[in-house]
Amino acid sequence: MASNKKQREPFWLGGAAACMAVCFTHPLDQTKYRMQVLKSKTSMLNVLYRFAARDGIPSLWTGLSASILRQGTYSTARFGFHTYFSDKVLNYTGAKKLSVTQNIACAGVAGGVAGLVGNPAEVILVRMCADGAKAPAQQFQYSNAINALARVYRDEGMGAFWKGLAPNIARSVLMNVSQIATYSSAKQYLTSHLGFGDDTKTHAISSLMAGTMATTLCAPADVLKSRIQSSAGKEGLLQVLRSGLREEGALFLMRGWTPAWLRLTN
Repeated sequence: MASNKKQREPFWLGGAAACMAVCFTHPLDQTKYRMQVLKSKTSMLNVLYRFAARDGIPSLWTGLSASILRQGTYSTARFGFHTYFSDKVLNYTGAKKLSVTQNIACAGVAGGVAGLVGNPAEVILVRMCADGAKAPAQQFQYSNAINALARVYRDEGMGAFWKGLAPNIARSVLMNVSQIATYSSAKQYLTSHLGFGDDTKTHAISSLMAGTMATTLCAPADVLKSRIQSSAGKEGLLQVLRSGLREEGALFLMRGWTPAWLRLTN
């Protein structure tokens, strides 16, 4: 996200671009959510092949309407609030450009607010994607995002839209902060210590490092969020964490890392 007011694009373009991007990357998101809720160790390719062979290639786009809704709320809010907080800081300081620290702070706050705004869509996205990995009796079987919103409200009440809110906000904050901090640090090190120029290659390497760091830091919160949101029960964060550690070991917190990394770095 740009920090120079004169060069900044309208914030809603970020949300629109994210909505378009998920039309191509949704199979990775779906695979990630399925890996996160499955309690057996399995690879990304195995999950992709197993469900594509069973349900057909088009099934990999099941839940796309929820994914578009999620990006339309979460990503638009993330870009919009980053713009809003950046403008406030610039107006207060009189500077023309945010410092790295100020940019990280604005990104962190914007990420937290976006996590709150996007949580209802996140709940139905996780459920629609994870359904295929569950037994038929445990599936929600929403037909689309609108149907999902209506049924969650009717069957579980407004409170269900805020399931997994704490880990979702934590994930959103970590994602924004770690990406900017790692990218800035990597770029500075490459240009200052390794003689790299400020060019496309440096940007690509820095972005790859930022994506890897962000994926790793966010994975535990992402897994806990998905397990809480995919369940119709009342399990809380600590209960899900204890259960996962006891039954699967600490590495369960890294489930879905590979598709999440591919999604973020491409």
